[in-house]
Amino acid sequence: MKIDIMTRLHELMPSDAGMELPPKIFVDMGGEFIDFIEEKSLTVRFPNKERYMNPLGFMQGGIIVAAMDNAIAPLSYILAPPNITKEINASFKRPVTQIDRYIDVTASVIKKTSAYIILQAEVRNEKGKLVAKGIARCVFIKARKP
Repeated sequence: MKIDIMTRLHELMPSDAGMELPPKIFVDMGGEFIDFIEEKSLTVRFPNKERYMNPLGFMQGGIIVAAMDNAIAPLSYILAPPNITKEINASFKRPVTQIDRYIDVTASVIKKTSAYIILQAEVRNEKGKLVAKGIARCVFIKARKP
């Protein structure tokens, strides 16, 4: 029996976090949670939209980084106190082309301290080939009151 990932994420997220999950940009990008391993990783699928293409016909790097952030953030929300992305670094291996219908982004935790959490993201194309990798450091903040 497959669990509803969104329901499970809401169950795990602190009730006083004062955050919206998923964020509006996740919805705008058409994100879909496709796999979740508790305490370890979250995989999100994003469609490859024509408007995401650069002049050469490849998915723009900034869109790929936004997809990474949209996978890293929900995982960080359930593994750590409320936090924001302080820095994110990405390296690109191959382009996402017009024939790729989607990308899958798997976020996983690398390290957690009392002040921050470090997560990584791997982006794969429809054929499962590595497109990009990223590492983000998210720093803890005080929760906002709703």
